[in-house]
Amino acid sequence: MKTFLKLLVIIFYLKHFTVCAQQTPVKIAFLADVHFQDLYGEFSDSDFKGIENPKTGKKTILRTMDSQLHSTRIFNENYFAFLAALDDIARRKIKIVALPGDYTDDGQAYNLRGLKKILDEYLRKYEMRFFITTGNHDPVGPFMKQGGKSDFMDENGGELSIVSDKNLIKNKDSKAIVTKDIAMSGYLEILSNMQNFGFKPSVKDLFWQTPFSKNSFENYSYKTASEDARYENRMYEVRSGFSIPDFSYVVEPTDGIWLMAIDGNTYIPKNLKGDPDDENNYSGASIGYNNVLTNKKHLFAWVEKIVSEAKKHHKTLIAFTHYPILDFNDNAGAEIKQLLGEDKWQMDRVPQDEVAEVFAKAGLKLHFAGHMHINDTGIRKFNDGKVLVNIQVPSLAAYIPAYKILTVNSQDEFEVETISIKNVLRFDELFPLYEKEFENLKVINSKNIWNKDILKTKNYQDFTLFHLKELVRLRFIPSDWPKDFIDKASKLSGKDLLKLSLGNSKDFNKLNTKSFEKWKFEDALLNLYQFQSADELAKKDIPTKRLEQYRILEKNFDNLETKDEFLNQLRTFFKILEKLSSGDASDHFKIDFQKGEVVKLK
Repeated sequence: MKTFLKLLVIIFYLKHFTVCAQQTPVKIAFLADVHFQDLYGEFSDSDFKGIENPKTGKKTILRTMDSQLHSTRIFNENYFAFLAALDDIARRKIKIVALPGDYTDDGQAYNLRGLKKILDEYLRKYEMRFFITTGNHDPVGPFMKQGGKSDFMDENGGELSIVSDKNLIKNKDSKAIVTKDIAMSGYLEILSNMQNFGFKPSVKDLFWQTPFSKNSFENYSYKTASEDARYENRMYEVRSGFSIPDFSYVVEPTDGIWLMAIDGNTYIPKNLKGDPDDENNYSGASIGYNNVLTNKKHLFAWVEKIVSEAKKHHKTLIAFTHYPILDFNDNAGAEIKQLLGEDKWQMDRVPQDEVAEVFAKAGLKLHFAGHMHINDTGIRKFNDGKVLVNIQVPSLAAYIPAYKILTVNSQDEFEVETISIKNVLRFDELFPLYEKEFENLKVINSKNIWNKDILKTKNYQDFTLFHLKELVRLRFIPSDWPKDFIDKASKLSGKDLLKLSLGNSKDFNKLNTKSFEKWKFEDALLNLYQFQSADELAKKDIPTKRLEQYRILEKNFDNLETKDEFLNQLRTFFKILEKLSSGDASDHFKIDFQKGEVVKLK
């Protein structure tokens, strides 16, 4: 009898322990759009190791400051930010890290080697496991493509071309470096270098499957999954006669958690009569899910299957892709198109409503994405009671540099925290080389030289803000904004805008306008881009009083009856600013799927 009682106690204890173990919150870190470039890498077939940094004595392979201030991503300093983020994750003892694409900047062999070395080091030191999915920069196309860049820095601060084929050298530049390691990898090369980071199963995994796997969860075996992971077993026909890879997979890295890495890259043939193996006969994948809808339909059937299996086996499913599946402009799309035009502000990357509808129909609830280099939360509720949440993970190579931590409390309750990477060791290590570049630009009388004050920034977050400011000045204003509007608006102060917003009202003379005089339209334009990039995180960098004044202007212009084109443009501008600054919680929040809500946390 005593033996029987002891056995009951043991069974009760084991059951209690199992329940407690399942209830222990699981934390997952999401690092999107790292755009890693190996500043201190090496080419396997060239002696070139970069140019010497007078501050450190190190040889450095870097892009020019001018090139990164014209790009939506930083090319160089994000190397140090990536290490800082991984160190922060290590301090928090988080063991699962997901990278939703663009972990390199065009998937060149030397960058893949450098990234693999770092990930292997953190795996060894801290037992971190990394799970990655494909982005439009890794790979750039389904198959390897020759390529290179003409904006690396030379020893004099000028530009240097590094290409994979001598035929790509422009103007017969005698200084150009030719190395196969700068070619843009295709899927085969990505798999070869990065297979240990989710693209193939590990013996540590409890489950691993691709959309093409035939075995069920109940019949899972590591041997069969390893066979499924082979390159040739992951092909699909994007068009008749054109077979390309799909690297989607689902993995159970820890008991009860299924991570679904969806390959959202869709490469459509340009010429259906062309060679299916011609790497140049495919369009890019940057549009995202809008092309998946029509050219990669097998993915939605697979998602529906995995959702059903996860529910059946009481698993918590979390999906991540490079591309967003919900609107990320806080419903300001109509106003943006009205003010800037249909083809500006990367509006072609906004997913169609049907994307969310198809995923929700498949039963997906929670999705993490990158691609846009922004911080944002999107939530959509459907008539059948289903709720879909898309979380945009900020880039470490843009303003505000940050990553996300997901805490899984239950299948219906999650907590998301955004961790800003403000202070980064060595972020100013390359500044002496930029000094040399700046002097060279002055000597050759270059137009629109970048603002040297960026080299006075005191931390990495301020550096990314300065990067955004220069990006707006050097690229966004010339390319996106109506010239007449900018010419008129740039002359206005906050006080001028207040007066215009009131029309002929005599109330203006009764107002205290002193605080409105402290800023100009160009400040509001920068703040607009800050909100577009960082959402509510930007409020930490913008005076509260000014935000209140923006709301006053938005209301005034909204109430203003006028046919004046410029005033109506200002009305639209402040409407966009208001929407971008008042979206769903995106810093620290809870997702409750039982109630269908996102709740802001302190």
